[in-house]
Amino acid sequence: CVELEPRRNEMFSKVDYVMVNVSDMGRSVAFYRDILGLPLKFESPGWSEFQTGSTTLALHGAPAGEGAAHGGPTAGTCSIGFSVEDIHATHAELQGRGARFVMSPTDQPEEGIRLAVCLDPDGLAISFAESIAR
Repeated sequence: CVELEPRRNEMFSKVDYVMVNVSDMGRSVAFYRDILGLPLKFESPGWSEFQTGSTTLALHGAPAGEGAAHGGPTAGTCSIGFSVEDIHATHAELQGRGARFVMSPTDQPEEGIRLAVCLDPDGLAISFAESIAR
């Protein structure tokens, strides 16, 4: 058995958040807060967050069932998010390595980020966000 030296990723060092798509925000907040005991950072109808150490667990309102009519996320699925210093450099490097992006770097001014999204081989969304001024 050969041990490979781990490859250090200089673009990002930790998972910033895991986003779970939910069909009923109130019911899901109650589960994660009251049943699992996670500390709630804030709650809103479309987005809520729990602090779990250095990683945030985020809940995103999404329709239930397969193939949601609006083409967005489906309840019961999740995605991973990384914070990056330079979204354009990250996008270019990962695309050069063969990552399949479904969203090129796009400003999300209401969220204070510039966002890009690629998919893993099974279709799991992986987001990369650079902070921008709101």
